[in-house]
Order: sequence, then structure tokens, then C-alpha cells
Amino acid sequence: VWEADGPGSRAGLRGPRRLMVLVYISKRLKEALAIEELFKQAGIEYEVEPDTYVGGIIFRTERTGAFFYVDEENETAARDLLKSKGYTALS
Repeated sequence: VWEADGPGSRAGLRGPRRLMVLVYISKRLKEALAIEELFKQAGIEYEVEPDTYVGGIIFRTERTGAFFYVDEENETAARDLLKSKGYTALS
């Protein structure tokens, strides 16, 4: 959970501050683009940030993924949408 400053901006240029909840980590660009399109079509405001995560079972490595955040009021809708399209939202 982190605070965002407004739609599409973490620089404090627009809108009131709000808490954002991590709902999904995409490991591939094609998947990230598909999720962005889902959220846009559903009218769910989101933030996406590149960040690192640790992956692998035997050879653990640090990888970069697209971390999707939504504000608290859209969390349930975003999780339900992801689930309905076959994605496993973070819990």
C-alpha cells in the first residue's frame, strides 16, 4: 500500500492523496498491456510501476515486473475483474 497524489501521477501535481493497494504483478509485457486494457475498459483508475520481485524455485533471481495498484474503493472491482478474466489477483 502506498500513497498516490492523483490519477496517473506520483509527483503531486494532480488531485488529493489516496491510498493505493497492490492487486497484481505482471511478469510479462504482453500480460501487463492486456491488464491495462481491462482496467481502462472497466473504468478502473490504476497506477502501474516497474519494480523488482524474486522469482524461481531452484535458481532464485531478481526480476522486474509491472506492479498494478488501484485505490481502496476500486480494490474489490479490480480483483473481481482480474479473476473473471483468469488472472490471479494478489491477496
